Amino acid sequence: MERIVSLCIGYVFGLFQTAYIYGKANHIDIREFGSGNAGTTNAMRVLGKKAGIITYIGDCLKAILASLVVYLIFKEEATDYRFVLRIYAGLGVVLGHNFPFYMGFKGGKGIAASSGVILGIGDFKLTGLGLLTFILVTVSTKYVSVGSLTLMFTFFVEVILFNELGILGIKNNLQIGGNEKIELYILIFIISALAFIKHSANIKRLIEGNERKIGQKKEV
Repeated sequence: MERIVSLCIGYVFGLFQTAYIYGKANHIDIREFGSGNAGTTNAMRVLGKKAGIITYIGDCLKAILASLVVYLIFKEEATDYRFVLRIYAGLGVVLGHNFPFYMGFKGGKGIAASSGVILGIGDFKLTGLGLLTFILVTVSTKYVSVGSLTLMFTFFVEVILFNELGILGIKNNLQIGGNEKIELYILIFIISALAFIKHSANIKRLIEGNERKIGQKKEV
């Protein structure tokens, strides 16, 4: 039951569509412009850098807040179990962001929300490596999509590695074992896999050599 509650809490937070709301405030539906995606990159391309920054902050923050709410509700639970419930909340946020029911299940691609899940874990190593990975890959390839997907793949690998080494978490070297460990890995895999699923069109364009690079103007 706690898992379902955490997932639902996350989904409700995920329904706050920053790019869509910002676009509506500027009298446009962000889904009808650019890539049609209600996320940070498209908001920046269509509405400018300010919109992109606001969208990222909003989408990232909702995952952190969902994790905090679940923590407060289940703070009396065992540490490892409580940690897993927070990841359920993170998955819920990504699902709510990607598939908001009131927008015909057409939302964003979940990268900003997923970065909020990473931040919500509260591990400086995960956060630092994630940021470094995204910046290095994006700058070197000039593709935001490649940087985003690399971030999510390495996030999955790092969670497993850090947990197996017993260095996941900044307060008490949390190491999750037993059924909770398998559950954690499955949840992180699903969150990461959702990023690849939502980027399927980008992956196709990358293979075909048609993906837009940073700063590249759309051909008319």
